[in-house]
Amino acid sequence: MIWGFPGVLLFMLGEGIDQGFLSAYLSDRGVSLHSIAMLFTVRGVAVGVASWLSGALSDLWGPRKVMWVGSVIWAVFQVLFLTVALPTLDFSLLLVSFALRGFGFPLFAFAFLTWLTAVTPEQRLGRAVGWFYFCYVGGLLVFGALSASVLVPWLGTYPTLWFALLCMACGCLMTLLLVRETSAPAATDNPLAVLFGSVAILWRNGKVGVGAVVRCICSSAYDAYPVLMPIFFTQTIGFSLAEWLRLSFVMCATTMVCNLIFGAVGDRIGWRRTIAWFGGVGCAVTLLLLYYVPLLAGQQYALALVAAALNGAPAAAYAPLSALVPALAPGNRGQAMAALNLGAGASMLVGPAIVAAFFPLVGMAGVVWIFAGLYLLSAVLVAFLKPS
Repeated sequence: MIWGFPGVLLFMLGEGIDQGFLSAYLSDRGVSLHSIAMLFTVRGVAVGVASWLSGALSDLWGPRKVMWVGSVIWAVFQVLFLTVALPTLDFSLLLVSFALRGFGFPLFAFAFLTWLTAVTPEQRLGRAVGWFYFCYVGGLLVFGALSASVLVPWLGTYPTLWFALLCMACGCLMTLLLVRETSAPAATDNPLAVLFGSVAILWRNGKVGVGAVVRCICSSAYDAYPVLMPIFFTQTIGFSLAEWLRLSFVMCATTMVCNLIFGAVGDRIGWRRTIAWFGGVGCAVTLLLLYYVPLLAGQQYALALVAAALNGAPAAAYAPLSALVPALAPGNRGQAMAALNLGAGASMLVGPAIVAAFFPLVGMAGVVWIFAGLYLLSAVLVAFLKPS
């Protein structure tokens, strides 16, 4: 499975390279914040559906085929987005191409995660999942932001988006041609049972349902960041776009490294304790710091960097969820992973949707407090995720 990790990193770099600047780019070209939030919200629906399907279809077809399908979908709709939707700025085309591109990466990445959890011994599962999220976050948020901060000033915004397609293709081919693991989950021939079971487990096993909710909460704020934070830091605080991209890089690099740390910590002190205290409480506190430190200190870039790093670290403490939730349903691990992936994908809907619904009512500060409250709620919910 070793080649799958750098492959996931490259694929997710392709997905994440526009995360730090796309909302600001569209805003500069006259697209309203509400329309931008709508783009990310509808894309979140697609990501949520695809995240659920990644586990269910892995049971149905096997993970490798699901990863091929995700790669083709991503490439086709990225080309449509770049060649038709962006040049015309037709909102319906932007909506369709950007949303349907969102079907691609969850099928690729989470099918690999399903494969990984199926073949890894339980005593090493926390570390293996930590490495997966090291590569997933590293590509999506760290090296994506770093590449954008270098390529946008050098090549321009539009050519940088084409570079994303090249990264995705390299990651796809590296993983699917070089991974030789033969003990992947076996494909089944009962599609209705697989698809229904991957949803029914949410209420058939309430703990798995709660785990999916916690997984949704844990990244909902981060999935709202591409909508809110570039505009907040560039227009409210006054940093340049390049300075915001470096802040995003520091935040996400911290998350990437801490995925390895908290994967091992979870194996040592317990998955639930790690998620609740380091994840839920830690994210609530540091999110408030990320907002209020720059707001009160102004253009003090060093302080903003510290706040960004502090906010990035506890997000990694949710990584043991991918080891914990399958342990709640030892006889239905594939279905449990499908439910968890559904929560992960749903966060890409929930995060932007909270912005779209509440930003006009309570402003930036209110939205930040809503996300902080959700993090604290997740810490409480983890107490119910004790394996039998």
